[in-house]
Amino acid sequence: MNNVSIEPQVQPLKNPGLDSLRSANSALPDLSGAPDLVDQVYNALVKAISSGLLAPSFRCTQEQLAAQFGISRQPVLQALRLLKRDGLVQDAPGRGLQIVPLQAEVIAWVYQLRSALDALAAELASLQSASIDPKLIEAGRYATAERDLPGLIEADMAFHQAIYKASGNPMIVSSAKMHWCHIQRAMGEVLRGESIRRSVWDEHEAIAEAVSSGDAIRARRLASSHGHEASAFMISQLLKMEHTNETEPGAVSAI
Repeated sequence: MNNVSIEPQVQPLKNPGLDSLRSANSALPDLSGAPDLVDQVYNALVKAISSGLLAPSFRCTQEQLAAQFGISRQPVLQALRLLKRDGLVQDAPGRGLQIVPLQAEVIAWVYQLRSALDALAAELASLQSASIDPKLIEAGRYATAERDLPGLIEADMAFHQAIYKASGNPMIVSSAKMHWCHIQRAMGEVLRGESIRRSVWDEHEAIAEAVSSGDAIRARRLASSHGHEASAFMISQLLKMEHTNETEPGAVSAI
């Protein structure tokens, strides 16, 4: 499946609309002629939401998005249904859909599930002494140093997906896929605020070493600890943002 990219580092639009979206530095990509259109549209919209291009105030219809993507309405409709199922969009008053505000409580629930899956996946992968490509960690360190937000999110996802796949349990892979859109969004929001937990890639490297050495107990412990640390960091940052948006006069919520 072809990757769809949206320009990074875009500030949330205060009053998003189709005309302003077209004139923004980072517009939605033209997907006419692209294979797997439903997946392409879904992934493009998740990235747009994660990057802040599409803020919670954004309202849209399938007709508007189809015109922007340069495709028919059917794949857009199916992609929007998936986004609604995943809790990223909701019915807007009147007509159309709007982005669901990001809530720290929901992200806390997601991280509870993710931590459990990560620990199990690391343990199962270590039973096979699976080798995790070191280039995944190199990519993450590089993206962190360059403050490449899309690259950092992609590298983080790639590392964890490699652990899930190495577990040999396809149900872990499919279960993790269901909540990663929320992880992407939380990471995008927090990391746009200049907050990066510097120890992340050291933790990833330690997990990979435990897995490849076949140390199941250590792999599970490290993966579980990593999940809890990531959760605590993300939730604390999101709560700070929510408090700031509630108390600062004229503050525009980006979540």
